[in-house]
Order: sequence, then C-alpha cells, then structure tokens
Amino acid sequence: MPYQQISGLRVHYRDHGRGDPLVLLHGLGSSSADWAFQAAPLGDHFRLIAPDLRGSGRSDAPPGPYSIAQFAADNWALLDDLGIERSHLLGFSLGGAVAMEMALQRPYAVARLMTINTLPSYRLDSWRKRMELVSQVAIVRGLGMRRLASLAARRLFREPHQAPMRRRVLEVVGNAPRVPYLDTVRALAHWCALDRLPGLQSEMLMLAGEHDYTPLSEKREYAERFGAKFAVVGGSRHGTPFDAVNSCNAVALAFFRGQPLPAAETLRIDTPERAPLAAPAAFSN
Repeated sequence: MPYQQISGLRVHYRDHGRGDPLVLLHGLGSSSADWAFQAAPLGDHFRLIAPDLRGSGRSDAPPGPYSIAQFAADNWALLDDLGIERSHLLGFSLGGAVAMEMALQRPYAVARLMTINTLPSYRLDSWRKRMELVSQVAIVRGLGMRRLASLAARRLFREPHQAPMRRRVLEVVGNAPRVPYLDTVRALAHWCALDRLPGLQSEMLMLAGEHDYTPLSEKREYAERFGAKFAVVGGSRHGTPFDAVNSCNAVALAFFRGQPLPAAETLRIDTPERAPLAAPAAFSN
C-alpha cells in the first residue's frame, strides 16, 4: 500500500496503469477510492496517481486550518518525489478546485486540466453558497457525520437504481472524521481563483451534471470567460463520476487523449441496465 512522507505528512496514494501521468483528485469527505469506476478505462491509457488529500482517506489528518493552496502544494511535493515533472489533472468537486490551484501554482507542469462539477470560486458571495456552508456545518456539529451522509445520499442519488451509490455515501462520508471534514469545508469556502485563471496555460474542460448544486449557466459563463471547453451530462446531479459512469469515462478518455468529445446528446445519466451495482475492486491498493 503506497505512502509517501511529505514534510512530516504521511500521504496515501494509488498508483495504477501506465502511460502519461494523470492525477485524480477526489471530492469532499471521500478519498482516492472515488475513482474506482474510472480506474480501469483510464488506466489502460494513463498512469493514474490518485492521492488522499490531507485529512481524508488514509492520509494523515494534522490539525487545521487547511487551505486549497496547501492541498495543491502537497500534491506537487508527492509528484516531485515520484519523479513526475508534467501531468494531466482530473478533479471532482473539491478535487477540481485543488486541480485548478495546482495548475495555477505550476502552469508549465500541467498538460490538460479537467474538472467535474467545480467552480473557480467558492467564496461566500451568494446566498446559495452561504446556505450550503451554514447548513453543512450546522448538520455536522448538531447531528454528526452520519446524518449529513444520509441527507447527502438522498440528495445526490435520487433514482431507485442508485441505491448502491446511496449506501456508498453512507459508508464513506458517514465515517469521515468530523474535524478534518469541517477544516476542508472552510478551506473551500475561502478559495477563489477568478483573478488568476487567465494565467492557466493548459487546455481545460469543465464537465457538469445537468442538476448539479450550482446552476449550469454559472459554470457555462465561467467556461466561456476563461476559454475552457464545456460539456453537460443530462440527468446527472453532483455525483457525475458515479451516476453517469459511462458518459464521464467517455468524456475523460476523449479529452485526455486529445480526441473530439462525444456528441452532447449521448452524454446521459446511466440507465438502470448500465448502472453499476457496486464499486469495482480494480483500484483497491
């Protein structure tokens, strides 16, 4: 089980596949295991490096405060130790913010950058963002992580055939340590890259679920503003790598291989017949 010592921090990561390096960055309250559904198809073409951010998964959880810049610096230190000078980046939700921050810290070292359901700023500049933060903190402090996970599971995965995904949220987020989780929430709420994104040098793609927490119009506006490609998965909510596995994988493969993206009308949530019944074991190291 691979670990790396970085400035006194023990970081767990997964190293899978072969080819050009592709760093996978997980979402809030989870770990590198987020990418189980992407590991097999992407690992056929790329060397996947998937770290657990500090405070998450099997990595150490030192006392906070945390910051997105710190998460990004941790990951660059890991890549330096692994001898990786240039890579692609793929981040989901929180991981997308970390991926953007990494690309801003070392623009020359990122080939292609893809985010899934991520904004370039999470500062509390709207009532929607303030309510998201206040409600999360209140639920965690008053009712605990298990209750937060239960509410998130029903919000993320509403279809009957998505029961396995609801169970996964309960297991993973419900067992996440409370203090590091809140430290990470606060780190995200203080992060903004809007004034720095013109400094990006890599090609960028923003993938969005049709029914994500934040409006499509907001993400589309950001994509146009910063010259990023933009694609939408119909019917998907926030958990696009889980509720639209086939579309998510098709888009990622095409983008990172420099090929045309799949036609917009083909990007849809997984049907009951195609939806996974459980996470595969191929990415279990």
